[in-house]
Amino acid sequence: MKTTSDQNLEKKSPLAHESAHQAGFQFDYDDAPESTSIVQLKEKYDLFVDGKFTPSKSKETLDSINPATGEVLAKISVAGDEDVDKAVESANKAFQKSWGQITPSERSRYLFRIARMIQERAREFAVLETLDNGKPIKETRDVDIPLVAAHFFYYAGWADKLDYLVPGRKVKPIGVAAQVIPWNFPLLMAAWKIAPALAAGNTVVIKPAETTSLSLLLLAEVIQDSGLPPGVVNIVTGAGATGAALVSHKDVQKVAFTGSTEVGKKISQAVIGQNKKLTLELGGKSAHLIFEDAAIDQAIEGVVSGIYFNQGHVCCAGSRLLVEESILDTFVNKLKKRIDQIRVGNPLDKNTDMGAINSEAEYNKIKNIVETSRKEGLEYFESHKQDIPEKGFFLKPCFFKGVSNSHLIMRKEIFGPVLGISTFRTPQEAIQKANDTHYGLAAGLWSEKASKIQKVSGELKAGVIWANTYNKFDPASPFGGYFESGMGREGGLHGLLAYVEVQ
Repeated sequence: MKTTSDQNLEKKSPLAHESAHQAGFQFDYDDAPESTSIVQLKEKYDLFVDGKFTPSKSKETLDSINPATGEVLAKISVAGDEDVDKAVESANKAFQKSWGQITPSERSRYLFRIARMIQERAREFAVLETLDNGKPIKETRDVDIPLVAAHFFYYAGWADKLDYLVPGRKVKPIGVAAQVIPWNFPLLMAAWKIAPALAAGNTVVIKPAETTSLSLLLLAEVIQDSGLPPGVVNIVTGAGATGAALVSHKDVQKVAFTGSTEVGKKISQAVIGQNKKLTLELGGKSAHLIFEDAAIDQAIEGVVSGIYFNQGHVCCAGSRLLVEESILDTFVNKLKKRIDQIRVGNPLDKNTDMGAINSEAEYNKIKNIVETSRKEGLEYFESHKQDIPEKGFFLKPCFFKGVSNSHLIMRKEIFGPVLGISTFRTPQEAIQKANDTHYGLAAGLWSEKASKIQKVSGELKAGVIWANTYNKFDPASPFGGYFESGMGREGGLHGLLAYVEVQ
């Protein structure tokens, strides 16, 4: 750590540190970049079909760009209709002749082996995901990748216990599952889908987002090394046309999609009448409800971790903040001080709290919403105590105060560090404002009264509700929403039910 104060100041003492701040001394952290040497990037990445990497028939490629620098990391093959046909054919063959014939205990061993291999290469996965996605290394390293392994471990435990999934009933696998995942949690969303599908005895063709394909293609190497039979998991990369060809394929029996509400609606229309099982995890505009009896400092940390530390990349990010009117000034003042402490910069730096927006398109979309909201005359605050890198897609953490539910900032899903703040006077008003949205994915309640939490949570239209915490995930806990936030659940027992037929 470096300071502009007297070098003899006792830095290890919290009292000395506080005294230094009161005296006007400025503290900062030395750079602590994570080495990228563990990752061996290829110049071009092919599709993963039938257990091996295969060039696309179309010969088209996309650039995978590092959002923190704007540099091209690699070329990604684009799968055309013929490539999708081959991937689905491979998955169907594996379902009929290999994966569908092995015992549940063998499936369990494969999943357990993949989980262990992910743990062994965890640092490599974390660095690659940060390079490709832009989120801080401490998030990919400490949260995302451990959760990826945890999901494979969890469903490895379920694979040989499917007879107990539905009491008194037998279940059987569906067949070939088409899965499409977003850019915000590339590997974790893949684990949410691949692990239960395989545990239930299905095979998979999965398409990652065109901007974040690299970590899933690294998972393909793990799948190869695990000895998983060819065709059980196939990866087709590309943009919207590739995804459309996959989900509408006649030989696909199950579709699972995580992404925008607009695309989710198109997918649901495409599979109507095709007798395919469908789960959709779509957009969100989740709310924090901060009551006057809340532990304010704890609530501040929950708000910050829910919207700023992950750049708002989480679909359940708490981007609507509803604060009881009596504590508004106190809460906002504390929030301003906390935002000023957020470190924005190089995602590979271990001290970075907030990295880069994933793509230029998403960056421009967020900037436009912020500028529109500022023109509406809303009170705006952003941190002025730090500089952000000139290269890359970086934004300062910010919020708007005095917002009503009719403002764009409270209606539009934003994958960025932008927060809208409104007030309420009674619990019923808080419930009404929280439910006044097209979405219904998640919510956070902050109060020291358990009775209030129970009552309010029972009236909120949200699939996931956290109390006095936020953004905590567990493989055994289902996740999903209401209304335009999707249909069905992923995770836990519910995640398995989406991949079986109950007899």
